[in-house]
Amino acid sequence: MFSHSPGASSGIGAATALHFAKLGARLALTGRNRENLEKVAESICKHPGAEEPFLVTGDLAKETDVDHIHQSTLSHYNKLDVLVNNAGIIALGSIENTSLSQYDHMMAVNLRSIYQLTMLSVPNLIESKGAIVNVSSVNGIRAFSGLVAYNVSKAAVDQFTRCVALDLAAKGVRVNGVNPGVVITELQKRGGMDDEAYAKFLLRSKETHALGRPGNVEEVASTIAFLASDEASFITGASLPVDGGRHAMCPR
Repeated sequence: MFSHSPGASSGIGAATALHFAKLGARLALTGRNRENLEKVAESICKHPGAEEPFLVTGDLAKETDVDHIHQSTLSHYNKLDVLVNNAGIIALGSIENTSLSQYDHMMAVNLRSIYQLTMLSVPNLIESKGAIVNVSSVNGIRAFSGLVAYNVSKAAVDQFTRCVALDLAAKGVRVNGVNPGVVITELQKRGGMDDEAYAKFLLRSKETHALGRPGNVEEVASTIAFLASDEASFITGASLPVDGGRHAMCPR
């Protein structure tokens, strides 16, 4: 199996790459940071029998970079079985204090890049009867204050998942998504949280998640692998929460 995973240089993407490698997948990994990608590749190569992944750097917010990522990957492997759209960013901001530039950048990375890369990959996925897994968020299912652009982008990812699933079902391509809750990564810090705020954020997850804790990247990675595998052969158009029950929680 050949799998292409944009956003694989850290967090959920890196964990997913390692999980796929353990299952014997041949990988193409994409991210902006070459050094981080090389660290992920080094971890993969330590696993017995794992093949060294193909690395291609690029900024998914740039259309030319996405074209390059797709073309170079297909030139290297000449096939595609699974596309994992994982790249994503987050930024704080309500409708009162956000900006159009923040919104545009959020949508460019979190949605437009997925749209473009999926569009480019469809012919190869139809040929292989492959699968797509999009990484969304519980924020795509539920609304949370102070994250308006991020929430909108993830809700759009969920709708995109359903629409493309219907477009491609008759051609044998399954399209699903995962909706993680709070997962221990660097995402929130990159989005503007300082260490103190992030510590409080994780502590609060004991109350906001039914299972009483944040998730870890391996739990999301294994769910992505399941949806990409033949074990999920009768699942398409689904957005699967991996959030410790947070999507089902109501304030008291």
